[in-house]
Amino acid sequence: MQLSFSKMHGLGNDFVVIDNRPGRLQVDVAQVRFLADRRRGVGCDQLLLLEPASGDVADFRYRIFNADGAEVEQCGNGARCIARFVHEKGLSTRDELVFETAKGIIRTRRGANGEVTVDMGPPHFEPAEIPFIAREEASQYSLAVAGRQIEIGAVSMGNPHAVLRVDDLDSAPVAALGTAIQAERCFPQGVNVGFMQILGPRAIRLRVFERGVGETAACGSGACAAVVVGRRQGLLDAVVDVALSGGDLRIQWEGEQAPVLMTGAATQVYEGSIEI
Repeated sequence: MQLSFSKMHGLGNDFVVIDNRPGRLQVDVAQVRFLADRRRGVGCDQLLLLEPASGDVADFRYRIFNADGAEVEQCGNGARCIARFVHEKGLSTRDELVFETAKGIIRTRRGANGEVTVDMGPPHFEPAEIPFIAREEASQYSLAVAGRQIEIGAVSMGNPHAVLRVDDLDSAPVAALGTAIQAERCFPQGVNVGFMQILGPRAIRLRVFERGVGETAACGSGACAAVVVGRRQGLLDAVVDVALSGGDLRIQWEGEQAPVLMTGAATQVYEGSIEI
């Protein structure tokens, strides 16, 4: 079967995006891994599938698969790219779009110069909703990991995140500690691990070690999670610039049950087709 696709990225977090509204692709783990393979396939961090919405609430549905073939709930950079994809393909002329995801509804708004703002919805802190095994909800948790004691914030942005503060992001053991935290039984569905260096109340640097992918150039939901955790701990303001290796995002969260708003670029790289 010959499949058309678009290659896109959000700050270097790259995607293969397929219009699967006709339902031609009945995706399985082997197919995802093939498409994500950077030597034999197209190469990407995640595969995004655009599908019909199940009801009248949303314009479209989209599904997210990590490079290892696992389907995941949410992806902030992917949300910006899927919105840009819809506009580039002429599938909608409206600036504001509504998408179904595995974790509910998200809304996007087209801005200038290829930027897209995503309403990621409110964060969830209740351990069962993350999911995270803990006796009670707290703004910070202590974990014994890889022979060291660390402090993390845990939050769901539609997918699970653990965020820890570091003094020097460049020397942080992202791969080793990220792998160890992901293996902890207290995260029964795995976790995306964010390493946050606070530069000031309105600016942070961030690296994220993602489930099923490893460290990526950028993680939109990870940026949201880091700002939420930092703000909840009284360290950050309501609007924060997040510097990732792939570029910058602007995150806004007013606190409590307010939605988290993420603004950043979504870039179309090229279009192609591949036999699968």
